[in-house]
Amino acid sequence: MKRRTLDIITGIGGLVIATMLAVLGVVMLNNASFAKSYVKTQLSEQHVVFTAKDKLTAEEAQSPCIVANAGKALTTGKQAECYANHYIGLHVQSVAKGKTYADLGGPLFALQAQIAATKANDPALPDLQKQLATITAQRETLFHGETLRGLLLTSYGFSEMGAKAGQAGTVAFLGAGVLALLALAGLVHGVMTPATEAFAPAERKPRARRAPAVVEA
Repeated sequence: MKRRTLDIITGIGGLVIATMLAVLGVVMLNNASFAKSYVKTQLSEQHVVFTAKDKLTAEEAQSPCIVANAGKALTTGKQAECYANHYIGLHVQSVAKGKTYADLGGPLFALQAQIAATKANDPALPDLQKQLATITAQRETLFHGETLRGLLLTSYGFSEMGAKAGQAGTVAFLGAGVLALLALAGLVHGVMTPATEAFAPAERKPRARRAPAVVEA
């Protein structure tokens, strides 16, 4: 194969791949822009605002991200993660001494069964009913808190996927640029290369000289 032909083929192939990478970069950056805009719109509609700095409790003030966002509206994925883990998570843990909505299910159903089996005139009934009311209220609070926390963390995860898409798009654009430059350099080299020059031509071995014949007297 001629060197010029090889350079032109590889150059055109490189430009095609560079174009595909550029298209991929556009798609990924569009996805990143959509994710960022969508998360901001959805979070803004909830009208969640961080507690003002002067109203933070001692435990809340121990979180750097809570302090940094004090008084701000919640509009980004990072803020959603902070609010979910360091604000809602903190208060959820204090509702039932670290127990979750699922953890309280067993005690709640056990109390309901115990109350159902207790006679109306039993002196222990009022205390059982009070315990049931407490656990029911705790479980309801945990349900709302854990649900909101899960939704906020989902928004954070979606925003992170958008951020990763943006990084991938940037890398794709850089790769497309480098590959395009290399392909153009190959095309220029192909044009400047003589049409008769071969690619990796085989070396010709010199013929061995024959020894002169010896003539006997």
